[in-house]
Amino acid sequence: MTAQIPLPDDLPQLRTIAKLAEILGAAARARIAEIEAREAALRPQRPRPEGPAWVLGYLRERGRPVPDRVHLADCRMAAKHTAPLGRDQARAVLAEGKVPACPFCRPDTELGLD
Repeated sequence: MTAQIPLPDDLPQLRTIAKLAEILGAAARARIAEIEAREAALRPQRPRPEGPAWVLGYLRERGRPVPDRVHLADCRMAAKHTAPLGRDQARAVLAEGKVPACPFCRPDTELGLD
């Protein structure tokens, strides 16, 4: 159950309260944006690796390579065996639906597919 806030029956007072809430809301949103920008600037940026940006990880089953997941090239969760993929190739592999995207590095987000 939500708590009821007692408000006056006086119309000018209610308008003043509404205007104050509007001003405080705008100030709070501006401060939130300021803090988020500052925190984003402090967050370490992951440098882009040289070479392919995406790789297809392979697992071995009965001695044969089996496609496992699509990863960003610098993902630490990628299988030991990988093959480089271009942007269009990675999109095609993920769109086909047989090989999933890595849930840790999220290459589908980077490709705009999520």
